[in-house]
Amino acid sequence: MRTNPLSADISSEEWQVRTDLAALHRLYVHFGLTDLIYTHITARVPGEPDHYLIKADELLMEEVTASNLLKVALDGTLVSGGYPPNLAGHLIHSTVLRARPDLHVLAHTHSRCGAAVAAMKDGLLPLSQFANMVIPAVSYHPYQDVTTAEAECAALARDFPDGKYVMVMQNHGLLAAGRSVAECFYYLYFTEMACKIQVDVLASGQDPILCSDSIVQGLYTYKGAPEVPPTGVRVWPAMLRLLDRKMPDYKD
Repeated sequence: MRTNPLSADISSEEWQVRTDLAALHRLYVHFGLTDLIYTHITARVPGEPDHYLIKADELLMEEVTASNLLKVALDGTLVSGGYPPNLAGHLIHSTVLRARPDLHVLAHTHSRCGAAVAAMKDGLLPLSQFANMVIPAVSYHPYQDVTTAEAECAALARDFPDGKYVMVMQNHGLLAAGRSVAECFYYLYFTEMACKIQVDVLASGQDPILCSDSIVQGLYTYKGAPEVPPTGVRVWPAMLRLLDRKMPDYKD
């Protein structure tokens, strides 16, 4: 990790989170999860539970670095950085971070497959190993016609209760969460993969084979989520090595 180029007010713990969060933005690029400038990822600032990090609204995911992330208070006050965050992003992320103090990282996507499954009445189905790894952690949130309403905040908090790490935002997209960037990436990656497979299976016209509830719960428990850190902790260093080869400036 490079030396923190910001002020002495930035702790080494915050700089590590900034670096990991910038890396997750670059992984959106690698895995095709971007949507122009409109998706958003946040991380709570270590030691500052009422502050979070988010990209400037104008930036593409491939332009995000550890040093250009904004610091924003949960009440919307810009603490540091020269540009405002995405308004809808602030509403979604600040609401969930306030309601779920156990969570520290949130990642939102509008991917084609995620949005497709979010429009399916039955939601995420136990069609694959990927789905079975996350289904017990999935909650659902109905689409709202505005993203700035006070009622939407209450609904978001209600629909993402303790024990859930993925929210299918119906007719919208996905929201993954974690106690660390690595854990959030784990849930995001496997949910996105599950959605891709589900779209392929249902498009095939074949009668799908659904796994039983016992199989789903068994695999979820076997993977260690959420009682202990899931396998994302093991995968994350490999993702950083990938980025170090392809786009190392995320550390700047």
